Amino acid sequence: MNLINKEKRTFDAIVIGSGISGGWAAKELTGKGLKTLVLERGKDVPHITGYPTTLYQPWDFEHRNQLPLAIREENPIASKCYAFYEGTEQFFVKDKEHPYVQEKPFDWIRGYQVGGKSLLWARQTQRWSKYDFEGPARDGFAVEWPISYDDLAPWYSYVEKFAGISGNKDGLDHLPDGEFLAPHEFNCVEDYFSKKVAEKYNGSRHVIMGRCAHLTTPKQIHFDQGRAQCQHRTICERGCPYGGYFSSNASTLPWAMKTGKMTLRPNSVVNSIIYDEAKQKASGVKVIDALTGEMTEFYAKIIFVNAAALNSNLILLNSTSSRFPNGLGNDSGVLGKYVAFHNYRARVWGEYDGFLDKTTEGNRPNSPYIPRFRNVLKQETDFLRGYAAGFGAGRMSHNSQEGLGEQLKNNLHKTIHDGWYVGSHMMGETIPKESNYVALDKNLKDPFGIPQLKISVAYDDNDDKMVKDYIEQMTEMFEMAGFKNVKSADSNQAAGLDIHEMGGVRMGKDPKTSMLNAFNQLHACKNVFVTDGASMTSTSTQNPSLTYMALTARAADYAVKEMKKGNL
Repeated sequence: MNLINKEKRTFDAIVIGSGISGGWAAKELTGKGLKTLVLERGKDVPHITGYPTTLYQPWDFEHRNQLPLAIREENPIASKCYAFYEGTEQFFVKDKEHPYVQEKPFDWIRGYQVGGKSLLWARQTQRWSKYDFEGPARDGFAVEWPISYDDLAPWYSYVEKFAGISGNKDGLDHLPDGEFLAPHEFNCVEDYFSKKVAEKYNGSRHVIMGRCAHLTTPKQIHFDQGRAQCQHRTICERGCPYGGYFSSNASTLPWAMKTGKMTLRPNSVVNSIIYDEAKQKASGVKVIDALTGEMTEFYAKIIFVNAAALNSNLILLNSTSSRFPNGLGNDSGVLGKYVAFHNYRARVWGEYDGFLDKTTEGNRPNSPYIPRFRNVLKQETDFLRGYAAGFGAGRMSHNSQEGLGEQLKNNLHKTIHDGWYVGSHMMGETIPKESNYVALDKNLKDPFGIPQLKISVAYDDNDDKMVKDYIEQMTEMFEMAGFKNVKSADSNQAAGLDIHEMGGVRMGKDPKTSMLNAFNQLHACKNVFVTDGASMTSTSTQNPSLTYMALTARAADYAVKEMKKGNL
């Protein structure tokens, strides 16, 4: 009976996490014929029926879509996220649900449910370029990437076609074009600014339309997934019943389920990965049932760790054995170290008096983007790496509140257009440093008895210099374009609120200084792969999710081939 029971808990592959990278691992492994178990620590969120507020009108919310003060006070960390409100709170981890130790201030934003943060992400999808992969080798910080842009380019194309990416062919060497659906359009002020920047800086700086995971012009592959054209409702973080934007729930997980090879197990908190000393490889995963507290072991030939960057670090750190007393695969001693993120601290805004005969109509789930222009080809500033920036413009308006009775009612129905506002925010690359790390707390446990994660991650002088330069350069660009009342601010927010944490299980060429090889495979435990943000060697300036997708598809292809060869 024990043998029969164990057989029921044995699979070809186990995927830990069902977010953006975990969904891709599930799709690829099942598509290649592997019986795959997908473990998700949170609740199930079925596509369409799992989005309770997606069709709500403002008056349908008890608090008009605002969070009550008591909830905000109970969740000081989650409440800092722009997407945390009455219509989305069900998709956020509340502060008390999974405690952690802030050795330095860090706002850890998490989504524990089937689909993870793929239900909540900002959906911006830019490829890395050769310059991004070459950055660490050039300036000597962190370690060299074991792959180049050429290694990942075909996989970028592969995932873009399936996910559906809107964008324009811009022909930029430092921000490669992809497999794009129709792009969104500039409004008149954005178009004006783009042309002024191109003219002023002789093509060295660019304002382009953002690239995003929205189905502007769906192809047959998207209809085959059961998805439909984006409706431009711009309430994406509530879950999209149309599948208009890419999420695991709308795309990769249903695709994997159709193969008949996937078993999805929500409410499954991974305690650790089991290492078989005799076979010198991982044999399975210890799982705690989030509802009953019962511990169960599941077994597989291949394990993909996709729990999101910091939780993937936590799982590996907690996976100890006599062979790996400091965490699974941690012969190098770098597990949990060299964590990095994106610097979102600064913004610049202003006003514009032109185009007063024009305005905008409707919504757009996207905005213009300014690719990195600092230190791209060579080191040219007093700080390392660089920053990209978002940009947007819109027409300000108000309604008259003068009069009484019928006069007031009529005035409230009349929109009075004011001038245009313009705004920008930075997204800077932080440098992976050994002093930025996560570790297991020796005393504190979470509600499941797992050690709490201790986070010691912060900004440094390089980040401060980058903020200063961004404000100076963007202010110059705004004033050059004739924008007025230009102002700037440094939020001085804690690390983490960017929700782009990366590293700790980095890729590298040398097993002595890295955890993973060129195929996201643990150097010291060949049948375990890490393909989420934890695997990143550096962060570049681009939104990272597209790169996670490409890395995952590539690693899954390699893993299956190696398994068939008998190497795993």
